[in-house]
Amino acid sequence: MKALVRTAIAVATLAVAGAASAETYPDRPVKVIVPFAPAGPTDVIARIVTDKLSASLGKQFYVENRPGAGGNTGTGAVATSPADGYTLIVVSTGFMVNPSLFAKVPYDPVKDFAPISLIAVSPNVIVVHPSVPAQSAKELAALVKANPGKYSYASPGVGSTPHLSGEMFRISQDLDLVAVQFSGAGPAIQNTVGGHTPVAVTALPPAAPQIKEGKLRALAVTSEKRVATLPDVPTVAEAGLAGQEAYTLTGLLAPAGTPKAIIDLIHGEIVKIVALPDVQKRLDELGFQIVANTPEAFADQIKTELERWAKVIHDAKIKPEGAQ
Repeated sequence: MKALVRTAIAVATLAVAGAASAETYPDRPVKVIVPFAPAGPTDVIARIVTDKLSASLGKQFYVENRPGAGGNTGTGAVATSPADGYTLIVVSTGFMVNPSLFAKVPYDPVKDFAPISLIAVSPNVIVVHPSVPAQSAKELAALVKANPGKYSYASPGVGSTPHLSGEMFRISQDLDLVAVQFSGAGPAIQNTVGGHTPVAVTALPPAAPQIKEGKLRALAVTSEKRVATLPDVPTVAEAGLAGQEAYTLTGLLAPAGTPKAIIDLIHGEIVKIVALPDVQKRLDELGFQIVANTPEAFADQIKTELERWAKVIHDAKIKPEGAQ
């Protein structure tokens, strides 16, 4: 009985301490980990958000880049950080992909984190060099089938959402289409612009300028609705590829056990931030669509994405770069 009383007192003490910390949060700088190198879309969005959080909450929110192992290094570090709201992480879709792609990752995407909000998403786009006669995704599939072994597609890296989108397209149409991996969207796009790899599947933002200039022909975007930057390009559903919607996600998480009051406070600030005209303009320029959903909705989406990409990785027999 005494042990039970001591346990109850300890739980109550922790609850009071958590409430007190939430009331005064933040009272010191907050570190926001980006598990990738600087200048990528995840890093850019993280810096937009941290600047605004610093201004609205009166304490510095700062980005610390911890790249490595496809995002696993930084993510694993946050998984074991104190759950006090002073270490957060901005993740991309790799957060949900890596547990199925790698034999082992240093985190559990469901148990180790408290979702705050899915900030924004960006679709992928299927493009071809202008010399390719296909005018639609279905025509491209027919062209590849009529020329087995001839066509390949450029991808910005093993396990990236564009790579997985390309594999969904390949599998669904039963195509002899080989993925050629590059070290990012830029090199992949330039290779297709140069006519070396006739097809590419990449994130929309870096491809959009080349599409608008006529250097690439866009066949479909992987969003549910057409995108404002390319209103004439059909969605995958419109192109006859139903169920192949795919996005690069950018979301904010905290270590599991972070007080709910802190999670709710930061989520409320995110909603305000993405409503600001300058933030909306910047995210639109980056090719991202604002979401800012609730912690509960983001948690559900993480589980959905985990299951979805696990199936694609299994069906396509994808392994990390360098794996045998």
